Amino acid sequence: MTTQNVTLSQAAAKRIAAIVAADTDKNALRVAVEGGGCSGFSYKFDLDKDQMDDDIVITRDGATVLIDPVSLIYMAGSEIDFVDNLLGQSFQIKNPNAVASCGCGTSFSV
Repeated sequence: MTTQNVTLSQAAAKRIAAIVAADTDKNALRVAVEGGGCSGFSYKFDLDKDQMDDDIVITRDGATVLIDPVSLIYMAGSEIDFVDNLLGQSFQIKNPNAVASCGCGTSFSV
């Protein structure tokens, strides 16, 4: 599913739906970009229940993702994915705007 050029993978949607189902007080995953991190910007993931009027809302397979308009500027064209491999489980943002990123995958620069 694509909204404002941000894509939510099927794996991410499935994991978000499972996490939200376990927390009856929250109904969405909020993804934000904030200053900091070893490469300049970092992604922040939080469960949320309050959608702001200007949020971009992405829904797929029972999952909802909220992104604020400022973060969307840095995330345009990105894919939100969920990876489960030998190194562990994590949400990952595949961001075509990032010119550098750190080894942990949560920090980037544009």
